[in-house]
Amino acid sequence: MSLDTKTALLDAAERAARSRGFDGFSYADLAADVGIRKASVHHHFPSKAALSVALMKRYYSDLEAACAEIDAEWASGAGRLAALIDRYRGALDGGQRLCLCVSFSTSVESLSSDTVREMTRFRSMMLDWLAKTFARGKADGTIWQVENPAVEAAATLPLLEGAQLAARVAQDPTRFDEALALLSRRLGA
Repeated sequence: MSLDTKTALLDAAERAARSRGFDGFSYADLAADVGIRKASVHHHFPSKAALSVALMKRYYSDLEAACAEIDAEWASGAGRLAALIDRYRGALDGGQRLCLCVSFSTSVESLSSDTVREMTRFRSMMLDWLAKTFARGKADGTIWQVENPAVEAAATLPLLEGAQLAARVAQDPTRFDEALALLSRRLGA
């Protein structure tokens, strides 16, 4: 029961953070969503800082696994990058949500240093994966005009995140597509 409640709390907190931001929900909101008392939330996560660290660690693991799945499914650099772009677009939920790391970034002043450290670790993992993807795309000729994979990665991650923000503000996923249009046109077979 304890693990199920903890998972339910993480799920509820992630939904709330992705749609309302870190500052947009309370433990009372989570307790009501999961159907437990507020004190029970504190039993699993003594502070909102502890909850946010747990959320970022889970998010890291989820995205690391998603990138491994993309690697297993797609041989080409372009295929891998397109699959990641699709994942970021899908996370928008019709313009109603953001990826967790993007959502947390909008409230960085409210986050604990441990949470910010987890966000930095997440971004480092994503930058490494993106650099490898651009290197593959350069080698196999499926991503055009790649000069430096690390520089491409450093530009692409904030592009994905900024495109999500633009789509969320407008509540229109086509804003995401418009922001990614130039990059998407560089993807070959």
